[in-house]
Amino acid sequence: MIRTADRLHTVEEYYFSKKLREVRGLIAEGKPIINMGIGSPDLAPSKDIIDAMQNAVLDPGAHQYQSYQGLPELREAIADFYASKFKVDIDPVNGILPLMGSKEGIMHISMAFLNPRDEALIPNPGYPTYNAVTKLVGAIDRSYNLKDEDGWFPDLNELQRQDLSKVKLMWVSYPHMPTGAMASKSQLEQLVAFAKKNDILLVNDNPYSFVLSNDPISILSIEGAKDVALELNSLSKTFNMAGWRVGMVLGNTDHINAILKVKSNMDSGMFYGIQKGAIVALKSGPDWFEGLDKVYTSRRELMFQLADKLDCTYDRSAVGMFVWAKLPPGSEPSEAFIDRVLYEKNIFIAPGTIFGTNGEGYIRFSLCVTKEKIREALERF
Repeated sequence: MIRTADRLHTVEEYYFSKKLREVRGLIAEGKPIINMGIGSPDLAPSKDIIDAMQNAVLDPGAHQYQSYQGLPELREAIADFYASKFKVDIDPVNGILPLMGSKEGIMHISMAFLNPRDEALIPNPGYPTYNAVTKLVGAIDRSYNLKDEDGWFPDLNELQRQDLSKVKLMWVSYPHMPTGAMASKSQLEQLVAFAKKNDILLVNDNPYSFVLSNDPISILSIEGAKDVALELNSLSKTFNMAGWRVGMVLGNTDHINAILKVKSNMDSGMFYGIQKGAIVALKSGPDWFEGLDKVYTSRRELMFQLADKLDCTYDRSAVGMFVWAKLPPGSEPSEAFIDRVLYEKNIFIAPGTIFGTNGEGYIRFSLCVTKEKIREALERF
């Protein structure tokens, strides 16, 4: 009998992998499912991005292995984007590493900086992959609480009173996923100071800054942040390129080189044509961002109406492509609630509990659904 590795006993299959399989089964049975569960943009990249990718496939060498560090022009475009949008000065040669989606960066960073039995601070609620990858590399996942009454920002004084001697890494995500909460410059300064005081590598996962957000901010804009912080970003949400798998990690030379050691032993560089498309995306003008926000604003207003139908409460000022909603008092547990809506109304909504125990009592609607489908959902109630 061939046995699997012990590490597989520490994690479960990703929730959306399992649940979407169930949803596809219902669709195959003829159920008119409206999927509001996952943040996979249904909009297309711009024509210029697609044209750049298509034209690039005819370039000499387009189909050869690419550099592990990406095209120099891509790293320059990322540096220019960060300078323009975040006022962050970053070295395109040594301070940027393109990734095949930021999700792989979570694994690369964890493998580069976590030894077995080291501890990683993980937000609750937060992106489930932080927890799973920490376990897969043999480290210890240690959750920290985020609460509505605190603006979904950690109580750093409470954390400081704990034994942090084994903590090597802290995951944060602002704008926050799944709640859409923003962090102020002052709060990011507090995070950087906390990381410096405790010799913790701080990693901000930042893919939602340009969806319904008027004030994008990078943790790397904080003075001294590059000493202790990395930032992950992605083109998936900002440019509707989720399936292209284009991400990046930014930081100081030593941290980036450590991640490169892992990445260069796990994959090769991303396809040349995709890199060429990404360069064009990063040079997009204000019309692109205004158009994106116009679409999501109109969808969000309808989604608010759906949340109202369910007697939920929510923060109208939250950013990103989700509506994080609190179930009314006395409601059944989140997963039971979304299953009832799925089977009775043929609408799939994500339960808050997949993001951590502090997600109990909440549900999350994705805005990656047409206005027509949201109106149809409203009619079903």
